[in-house]
Amino acid sequence: MRRAGPGFVLGVLCLLAGPAGAETDAAHRIVTPAELAWKPAGAAFPPGSEVAALYGDPSKPGPFALRVRAPKGYRLAPHTHPGPELVTVLSGALRIGVGGRVDPAAEQVVRTGGFSAMPPGLAHWVAVEEDVVLQIGGDGPWGIDYLDPEDDPRRARK
Repeated sequence: MRRAGPGFVLGVLCLLAGPAGAETDAAHRIVTPAELAWKPAGAAFPPGSEVAALYGDPSKPGPFALRVRAPKGYRLAPHTHPGPELVTVLSGALRIGVGGRVDPAAEQVVRTGGFSAMPPGLAHWVAVEEDVVLQIGGDGPWGIDYLDPEDDPRRARK
């Protein structure tokens, strides 16, 4: 397995500099859709997805919340996360499968309004069925570890 390295962390930190106000201080804040600063998800993810920081810093201890959008056909190979992953589908639909090998017959569809909770270390994969916007939350430090190093997009970018 390969854990998200400095490129992922740097990408997340760049997101946190945006106008969405992703700090975790005790101040109350509201983030409107117009304030979201969408940026490419970073080297740890296949090209095509975008992320906007809402709250916190996934590379540091503590809670965080991100918005993610990805087009129909986008896929993430089997992977795990070192912390919990809490996903709410805000629009669209995706398929989630649990285990170390992609098996379309084992996928479950999660549509608008649906929720998925993955505990730390649970191997899973994702296939976007239709353009999707997700809200992902959890506790940092957080990243992505691909089960097969050949699936890791960072490998192709070296």
